[in-house]
Amino acid sequence: MTSIHELAARVRLLLMDVDGVLTDGKLINVPDGAGKVVETKGFDSQDGIALQWLSWMGIKTGVISGRESPATATRAAQCKMTYVYQGHIEKIPILEEILRDAGITGEDVAYVGDDLTDVVVMNRVVLPIATANARAEVKARAKYVTEASGGSGAIREVCELLLKAQGHWEKLMQKYEIPQ
Repeated sequence: MTSIHELAARVRLLLMDVDGVLTDGKLINVPDGAGKVVETKGFDSQDGIALQWLSWMGIKTGVISGRESPATATRAAQCKMTYVYQGHIEKIPILEEILRDAGITGEDVAYVGDDLTDVVVMNRVVLPIATANARAEVKARAKYVTEASGGSGAIREVCELLLKAQGHWEKLMQKYEIPQ
């Protein structure tokens, strides 16, 4: 059986859901200056820097979300994500489009999810990952379950797994003058 480390070493693209993965899943509605309601979300800063590290090392990232949110688009840009798809509950056509664009197959992809709509994508990638706060049905399909919950470092954990498996972690430690 192939180890998680071996699977992570193959990943060229990390895709993920947003609510419950990049966030804790809570949707916060606040009034704007005109009295209309605006949705916002909370993102983990350590997830963000880790996603940028992946881009530095040539590992592409992206989101496929069932909801549309300007906060997600802004966060994806901040994190240097290559693929940002929102408003897509049916995720397979989006996955297929991304794979065609990237010129890769599911054997090069890790996907992080937390809810039932994510399982169909997880079934088509080499490294399906569930967050600690994921539904039991999602965890059952995952090859790796994070210790951290979505919005609380789950993506940082996944990024570190990929960076270590691909031999990039030591370079980062040297960059930040952290002895090994």
